[in-house]
Amino acid sequence: MEIRSRLAEVFPMLQRPDLEREIMEHATFITAAAGEVIIREGQYLKVLPLVISGSLRVSQQSDGREILLYYVQPGETCIMSLSSCFFNVESPSTAIADTQTGILCVPTRFIKEWQRRYDPWNEFVIRTFQSRYNELLDLFRTVAFDTIEVRVINYLKSYSSRENTRNIPITHLALANALGTTRVVISRILKRFEQEGKLQLLHGSIRITGL
Repeated sequence: MEIRSRLAEVFPMLQRPDLEREIMEHATFITAAAGEVIIREGQYLKVLPLVISGSLRVSQQSDGREILLYYVQPGETCIMSLSSCFFNVESPSTAIADTQTGILCVPTRFIKEWQRRYDPWNEFVIRTFQSRYNELLDLFRTVAFDTIEVRVINYLKSYSSRENTRNIPITHLALANALGTTRVVISRILKRFEQEGKLQLLHGSIRITGL
């Protein structure tokens, strides 16, 4: 992967020659395998991840259960990580590579400095806070008001749309963790959906057929 051209493609808002030069000079590129933990809850961060390919799954743990907060796609960063870097506090969430993911890691010392010096970076930071704030509000509404059946459907549809596939590589337990419920509940719902012709249950994956 040619990093500079990929950066220009997925982060067009950052295409100012002097800013791009600094990013390429100071950021480190890594490739994370699917399932690799990038950020752990409770960790102090030394870098801010900019996703240029693949995706990160951001979640929180509570009482032994995981709840999915959002995904970080190419051209985005993690608001939880951004906040932790900004205020030098522990990360309130865990970020895991959902697929093989290419990440530019920006040292935290540059985040505020670039905000002062570069308008495009400042706007990127502000837009990140705004978009994730709205997304987390939607998550709150979903958890508070939608049934678990609706949340399962929305999760599967969202994954299918995001990855452009009808085959979703996820176990019942992983789906339960993502939605903050139990495997038994998810298995019962998925079995009913299969009987209704909405999906097909495969080994380690789910195929959408009629959602």
